[in-house]
Amino acid sequence: MTKNSTSSTGSTWTGMVPVDDTALAVTDTGGPGTPVVYLNGQFATQGYWRRVISELGTEWRHITYDERARGKKSKRSADYSFEAAVRDVDAVLAARGVDRALVVGWSYGAFVAAHWASRNPDRTLGVVMVEGAQPHDWLDEAMEQRIRKTFRRMSWVLPLLRPTGLTPRMNAEQMANSNIELGKLARERELGPVLDNITVPARYVVASGTSLGSKGDEQERIRASLDGVVARNANIKISAKVASNHDAILKKDSPAVAEAVREVAALDREGR
Repeated sequence: MTKNSTSSTGSTWTGMVPVDDTALAVTDTGGPGTPVVYLNGQFATQGYWRRVISELGTEWRHITYDERARGKKSKRSADYSFEAAVRDVDAVLAARGVDRALVVGWSYGAFVAAHWASRNPDRTLGVVMVEGAQPHDWLDEAMEQRIRKTFRRMSWVLPLLRPTGLTPRMNAEQMANSNIELGKLARERELGPVLDNITVPARYVVASGTSLGSKGDEQERIRASLDGVVARNANIKISAKVASNHDAILKKDSPAVAEAVREVAALDREGR
């Protein structure tokens, strides 16, 4: 096993990677380039990264996958916890023979990227967090009830959309529980130490607009927490604040995300 690549596959590999009680749909472009693993939004799919991958081009090795019960092919599981999502990064990289990778996460995936980088400094080339992993105590009892109510209202349409891969094969309660768990993980006392422990180059790309379900200036108050993160940890900086909103950032501002990946990779090369 080489440090940054597998036994250099020359063409794209797609297949299923078994992990725990499930299997994940994975795509690996192969080649000798720097491996980049992309971590999706909470209920999103690997297709969301298409524009970022196009911006970066073929000199990189792009590894994408659909989380448990997401997309059209990844299988259901008895465990949709955050810790399962972190374990899945290990499973995918091990299956593709990658020892060290640059991790890029959007929204929920940014939290996974932060935790994985914090726990695996020797295996992380760098980390890019897009509109996520911002420590803020946004979850209270009222918000928890709001989340549960929102997903209950959506429950009738979820089965209709599942065959398209646009919604996960999780029920409304499972989706709500995942969202609430994320709120707990986002609390300053939980996420702050994780970010403080990152010892590799790390960059944020943040949006300016609101996200689906947010109200008023909620999103901007959450983003403001990054001032303290950057002040405490010299490895972490904000690479860009872009004009689009949380939900459209990978589509409308893919160049900014790609530039953050290049910036982090360059810093890793300088540090060797």
